[in-house]
Amino acid sequence: MTTWQQRYESALMNTFGTPKLLLTRGEGAHVWDADGTEYVDLLGGIAVNALGHAHPAVLEAVTHQLGTLGHVSNFFASEPQLALAERLLTLLGPEVGGRVFFSNSGAEANEAALKLTRRTGRTHLVATEGSFHGRTMGALALTSKAAYREPFEPLPGYVTFVPYGDAAALTAAVTDDTAAVVLEPIQGEAGVRVPPPGYLSAARRACDEHGALLWLDEVQTGIGRTGAWFAHQLPAGEGVTPDVVTLAKGLGGGIPIGATIGLGTAGALLEPGNHGTTFGGNPVACAAALAVLDTIEKDQLLDRATALGKTLRDGLGADPRVTEARGEGLMVGLELAVDAPGVVTAAMAGGYILNATGPSTIRLVPPLVLTDEDARGFVEAWSGILDAVEVDA
Repeated sequence: MTTWQQRYESALMNTFGTPKLLLTRGEGAHVWDADGTEYVDLLGGIAVNALGHAHPAVLEAVTHQLGTLGHVSNFFASEPQLALAERLLTLLGPEVGGRVFFSNSGAEANEAALKLTRRTGRTHLVATEGSFHGRTMGALALTSKAAYREPFEPLPGYVTFVPYGDAAALTAAVTDDTAAVVLEPIQGEAGVRVPPPGYLSAARRACDEHGALLWLDEVQTGIGRTGAWFAHQLPAGEGVTPDVVTLAKGLGGGIPIGATIGLGTAGALLEPGNHGTTFGGNPVACAAALAVLDTIEKDQLLDRATALGKTLRDGLGADPRVTEARGEGLMVGLELAVDAPGVVTAAMAGGYILNATGPSTIRLVPPLVLTDEDARGFVEAWSGILDAVEVDA
């Protein structure tokens, strides 16, 4: 064990286990560790670093904002906060209207959304198996994995879990007591699970029939990750308009920010005194988010995510040890006939950072600025990485 790992174990709570690398700098989709070894980052801080590392647009926006106004609390407004809220509502559809609550993470965005659903006067929620919505107590109640939830029960609310992608099961679970149905348009932590066509529209109909809110958790799928600003805007979404959308991860390009967006009348459910945050919506985070949105638009990164994602799925899926390559845009799930954690280790030895979400599943969520050269290099290295795992087995 290295000195820095010993320092880590003696100073930090053991919530993540001991990390394998001490990273010291990054540029684009590349990072370097303390030994100077270079890696292609195909995890992107778990879909956070939309523009990669040290992107000049984010650096300039944050530096400029810190030099003018850093933090003011929500007793006051700032121009970046106003501009970002307006921009997000426009991207979601200006004809719908709504309001935004800013926070600092995806879990916080989902906590705010959960409180918003309570303002309907109902407490029942429908969530899905394989879901991940965060680790705080309210968000955890909606996260299906028993190992995450059970040590902290009882959790808030009355939640029914149904199989993801099963429209009939979802429809049957929604009643006149249901406050909201909460869905990821594509599941991330479960291994990039894409629902069948018509799933979101079936959820919309069930909510409309019973007066429930449709809440889409776009924390991982939003802000260009899937080749659209929001995954529910892909053709598979069939034009569905949700009542609540939650965002974080890629929105700030590495600067912590979350957003809870209530569309239409849902935007008025939270009133003064119902919720709050000290740091949420601070000028620096909002300036970073505006820079991310500007860059995605200016550099046409939505189209790039679509094209490069197909390149990765087709190239990696060509190896017979990949039993399924799925996803949208630069959100790629690979189902393997070999040990996925072993693949992560072998890939790291070859200079690539990946993530296993299960014993046979790899998730790729690289920066949207991943180069063609890096994508081709990984595809070319892929069979050798899988070979190394088979040799070690």
